[in-house]
Amino acid sequence: MPITFETPDQPEVHTLIAELDTYLLQLYPPESVYALDVQTLLQPNIRFAVARDAHGAAVGCGAIVLGEEYGEIKRMYVRPAARGAGTARQLMDLLEHTARNAGCPQLVLETGPDNPEALALYMRHGFERCGPYGDYPDDPLSVFMQKKL
Repeated sequence: MPITFETPDQPEVHTLIAELDTYLLQLYPPESVYALDVQTLLQPNIRFAVARDAHGAAVGCGAIVLGEEYGEIKRMYVRPAARGAGTARQLMDLLEHTARNAGCPQLVLETGPDNPEALALYMRHGFERCGPYGDYPDDPLSVFMQKKL
């Protein structure tokens, strides 16, 4: 499945992000959803990856916010119909490779406790739980994870 860095500001990707937002807002209250909007995803220190199926349709995405202290994984999502084919693993591999090449010493992420598939994916990729980082509050509906690179 081809995965490349693209602009998030395209209609098909807006739909993908809206699906992710709908899913997250079914699980958590809005004040506990720390999602980046499309305008933020366009910043020069953010790389946004899109996975496409054999017909070219967007089926998954993920972003890496590159910083001096860490690279932060954001906006990871694979449509349910495309799950089970290794797409999330490939997205994570690309984002990690990008962070390593940018000189990030570690990866971090925030996810929720009611998303066992995401937690399992991150643990398989070597992430461990940690405390809040950056500007995140100590939210009981957040799970913070890190991975040294």
